[in-house]
Amino acid sequence: MLMQTHEARLTALRKELASRGLDGFVVPISDEHMSEYVGAYAQRLEWLTGFGGSAGTAVVLNDKAAIFVDGRYTLQVRDQVDGAHWDYQGVPETSPAKWLGDHAPDGAVIGYDAWLHSKGWAEAVARALAARGGRLVAVESNPVDAVWQDQPEPSLAPALVHEDIYSGKPSVEKRAELGEWLKTYGLDAAVIAALDSIAWLLNIRGTDVERTPVALSYVVAHADGTADLFLAPEKVTPELVAHLGNAVRLRDKVDFVPALEELHGKRVAADPTNCVAGIFAALDNAGAVIVETGDPCVLPKAIKNPVELAGHRAAQARDGAAVTRFLHWLSVEGPKGAVTEISAAEALHQFRRECGDLRDLSFDTISGAGPNGAIVHYRVSEETNRGLEPGSVYLVDSGGQYPDGTTDITRTVWIGPGEAPAEVKDRFTRVLRGNLALAAQTFPTGTTGSQLDTLARQFLWKVGLDYAHGTGHGVGSFLSVHEGPQRIAKPRGGQAGGEQELLAGMILSDEPGYYKTGEYGIRVENLVVVEERQIPGAEGHWLGFETLTLVPIDRKLIDVAQLSAEEHAWWNAYSARIMEVIAPQLEGQVLAWLEEQCAPL
Repeated sequence: MLMQTHEARLTALRKELASRGLDGFVVPISDEHMSEYVGAYAQRLEWLTGFGGSAGTAVVLNDKAAIFVDGRYTLQVRDQVDGAHWDYQGVPETSPAKWLGDHAPDGAVIGYDAWLHSKGWAEAVARALAARGGRLVAVESNPVDAVWQDQPEPSLAPALVHEDIYSGKPSVEKRAELGEWLKTYGLDAAVIAALDSIAWLLNIRGTDVERTPVALSYVVAHADGTADLFLAPEKVTPELVAHLGNAVRLRDKVDFVPALEELHGKRVAADPTNCVAGIFAALDNAGAVIVETGDPCVLPKAIKNPVELAGHRAAQARDGAAVTRFLHWLSVEGPKGAVTEISAAEALHQFRRECGDLRDLSFDTISGAGPNGAIVHYRVSEETNRGLEPGSVYLVDSGGQYPDGTTDITRTVWIGPGEAPAEVKDRFTRVLRGNLALAAQTFPTGTTGSQLDTLARQFLWKVGLDYAHGTGHGVGSFLSVHEGPQRIAKPRGGQAGGEQELLAGMILSDEPGYYKTGEYGIRVENLVVVEERQIPGAEGHWLGFETLTLVPIDRKLIDVAQLSAEEHAWWNAYSARIMEVIAPQLEGQVLAWLEEQCAPL
């Protein structure tokens, strides 16, 4: 009989830990590739606690337990996780290592799965426990799996070929460039564990992780331009074999660790941010010379080539038409009072399906009505589903996965009839002005995202307001909707050093927001691409942003009196661009509505 309550699951896990002689265990949202979004089989934290966010960690001791989330999930975790059994902990204010250092019994033996954590994480926790005479030990098998009676199996869906007409560069060229990189640094091989890096390097995709088109696999890339691809045999098709050619050796995924042991004496690159502790342990046991360095696929993957950029613009044009149709539908149906968060999300999904070549959503749609919109990464369920009440604010953050591009857009809408309250219009306009200020900024080469972040917050800061999330994340090319190394956010730890400079070809989001707990949420998000800018009389090399997302912004929420002449001009130019690209795809009432929305302010 399956355990139905999260309390029963927590009790079962504690019994399992006791049987193994463990005083505690750490449960992250992670998989063997340090992915942000993971397959159903790896959703251990959600199964154990009920928390459905994309980032979090739980620590279970014999007599207490804690769940750690960042500012995006402060409200969500309290809605989904029972505070009678779990202490809520915020990061970065604290961490599992610090909490264990404060709460683990003296001499405690705490278990962890070395295939779900980074080496650096394990070292930090081990130090915290050692200060109290405790130990962190790697388990041979995950104790959560032992008590998760109906745990899904990892996907065996076939790996898919990503054609060069979308990738813009054949895999053989990418592998050759990686090989030259290895030679430059005197390295023999690199372990590539991040699923989106593998997908980019080999020009393959998959359906193993919902919302992210990747295939569960590992790669060991060699200095001669060849590679070993480790994946389940069931995932191999004749098309994949033909695509990869003789220079990519296909091997069973179960042979990955033995293959690492073949690297004895070799100089091997491994990225400590996405290669789990188990990989480092296997390489160390093999006697390899481990060189900790960044994943060599990350930066070239982030800098989109002309084919990828053209594909992204084409995907944005289709996606923009779909979202525009949805917003028109919402303008008609929303005031009737019958639309719910779920039905709105389903309608938007259907409009995307109808636009052509949609492979998946790029993440679960955030469909937040009224107070639910104040939950930054809210995920609607049957239990939380609210109606879109006339005279309220609705926030919808969504995106699509197309073979030529990945989209991500947020629009905040006033559900009529009537005027939005002055406070709502003020907050919305401050958020909008922050979005425009960032989108319109030019900056010298060498600039990092943290140096630009304040631009998006400045109008909120003037009245003592802020938002507890980053302003911009990188976006992949038919890959992860959250892609590094580029970001626009406050400096980590108050330090800007070591951050990735923004480079031409990088795609990022521009998404300031404001959230009033218990009342409403506001966010305006477009995707932008970094481009070179020619400025008359400028000294040095300069960059700017091209706005890629082309969907009208709700003009009913704008306090026009706040806007400067430059902001008026930006709005009108953006509206004209929407009409140029999106209007030809529409007709009838939808086209008439778009014309009204895009009329000059």
